Amino acid sequence: MSQRVFVGMSGGVDSSLTASLLLEQGYDVVGVYMKNWTQDIPGFECPWKEDFQDAKRTAVKLGIDFRTFDFEKDYKHKVVDYMISEYQAGRTPNPDIMCNQEIKFKLFLDTALENSADLIATGHYARTKNGELRVAKDKAKDQTYFLYRVTSDALSKTLMPIGEFSSKEEVRKEAKKRGLPTAGKKDSQGICFVGKVGIKEFLSQYVKARPGVIINQSGKEIGEHEGAIFYTIGQRHGLDVGGGLPYYVTKKDMKTNTVFVTTDLSDKELWSKEINLTDLHWINPQTTNYELLTTKRLKARLRYRGPLVGCTIKDNKLVLDEEQRAISAGQSAVLYDGNQVLGGGIII
Repeated sequence: MSQRVFVGMSGGVDSSLTASLLLEQGYDVVGVYMKNWTQDIPGFECPWKEDFQDAKRTAVKLGIDFRTFDFEKDYKHKVVDYMISEYQAGRTPNPDIMCNQEIKFKLFLDTALENSADLIATGHYARTKNGELRVAKDKAKDQTYFLYRVTSDALSKTLMPIGEFSSKEEVRKEAKKRGLPTAGKKDSQGICFVGKVGIKEFLSQYVKARPGVIINQSGKEIGEHEGAIFYTIGQRHGLDVGGGLPYYVTKKDMKTNTVFVTTDLSDKELWSKEINLTDLHWINPQTTNYELLTTKRLKARLRYRGPLVGCTIKDNKLVLDEEQRAISAGQSAVLYDGNQVLGGGIII
């Protein structure tokens, strides 16, 4: 009897091809659309209906059972509320990481297992082996940065076949070859759950921001911003401070609602070599030798698609081989040992 796998189908080409490939490999495949977010933002329409229809069309094409899991309440509480509170505290969170931790690889997995699934599958660009997380074959599309808070137990019950493809073009080619209706669909942009809407427009629906002053590296007031909550460290665009060299955000004071900027790219406020982490998560805690880890040369990624930087870790402190610019509190530092993802933590 073949194993039953519930495939999280988002309506995109990656998860569509995932379902098709697993069907070909002999699995008993059930397509599942996770209904996480349906609200429109003024000027922006949430694409969930279109995504749902695309996922359903693909399931019909493949001749597989198709279901909807409604996670909207949990999603609002565990992902959206978390994101808003982090921004209010002056940090820059990553909702995709929280979505994977709380929804896709916890709530979806648990619900699937309760409904007679043996495994789940997603369209992520990553690879799993024996409960370990490994980098995708396509390094440019690799999504392991967003997956470092998933547990080894969840990974041992997860299939990610897209991680074996060498490019997005190859994925589209294989989808087209199979006649999948999503083969030519564009990748989604913007916040993970709201489509093309920007973070500023989204936060404005939930937070009453007030204008404040912008102060440069000399302590001089040079302009006004729309709310410190909307700015991130290293940000260059959207400051509307005219004339001369570009300005970069160096820090924020949420209590006084002040944004500090500099025109000096070598300003020490912009660069860090030592990073303190909190809420550390190890994917394979049973096999992670912490004493050995502190003596090893590891690599860290400090933002999605950011460079891999040599580092060492000890007592929640990451020491980088080279200074890095614009490291933001609330973002994640993800640790790699070769192609294996060890885990990581939240930057403070």
